[in-house]
Amino acid sequence: MKKGQAIEKRIELLVSELFIKANNELRPDVLSALRTAYNREKKGSPSRGMLRVLLENASIARRESMPICQDTGMAAVFVRIGIGAGLSGADIRGAVTRGVARAYDKGMFRKSVVGDPVIRKNTGDNTPAAIHIEFSPGKKIHISVMPKGFGSENKSKLIMLDPTAAPDDIADACVSVVRSAGPDACPPYVLGVGLGGTMEMSALMAKKALLRPLGKRNPKRHLAAIERTVMEKSNALGVGVMGLGGRTTVLGVNIEAGPTHIAGLPLAVNLSCHALRSASGVV
Repeated sequence: MKKGQAIEKRIELLVSELFIKANNELRPDVLSALRTAYNREKKGSPSRGMLRVLLENASIARRESMPICQDTGMAAVFVRIGIGAGLSGADIRGAVTRGVARAYDKGMFRKSVVGDPVIRKNTGDNTPAAIHIEFSPGKKIHISVMPKGFGSENKSKLIMLDPTAAPDDIADACVSVVRSAGPDACPPYVLGVGLGGTMEMSALMAKKALLRPLGKRNPKRHLAAIERTVMEKSNALGVGVMGLGGRTTVLGVNIEAGPTHIAGLPLAVNLSCHALRSASGVV
């Protein structure tokens, strides 16, 4: 087997393993956030009872190697390739695609992808995936996968703010997305927020923001302050767990930001339900 083919096979197997793990095992930081929310809710309240159900569901899924949610998502894959990885002749996209198909067959996950947005015929193996490739120093290939359910994806928003928008305006725009979603996308939510760039760059930043551990604030203090404001205002809405009211509508808010044009301020909010699923590995 040639070197490029060997790397392809390793990528295929890793992608498969990661999607099986992500769909069956809720991230530790998300579990921790759910437990914190459970302790914060009033004893005997419907919201506390529902949080107990969500935690039990996650425990059963892990123990029995079953999906956390019936919507096992459209596959989003983030590949960061070290420039010294030696990929001559390797088909990265092909390897990732085969890994996704392998995972959804082996894991017996629901296959939800249609090949054409109008004709809507199912592709039968949950491919193609949304594959994002970038390069970095080094020789390793870092892969992160996210099975993204569409209950929450459908409630995500792209908003083109005025360039004069203040931090409170940015926060209020994010909160408006939570308010609009209400109970429809299985709260408590996690908000991935992309701020700046162009229209498509902000959306990609928002998706990537969901990969960051909950509770790990943006290192820039002004952005961390907006994260805290959005979380406080969103939880004050009272939507609560599965729309049952209470203190927990949002589990976390992660903002990623980038340079943008003097005339604009793109803002993308990628909403995730309580079952925020992802996994990462290295080839």
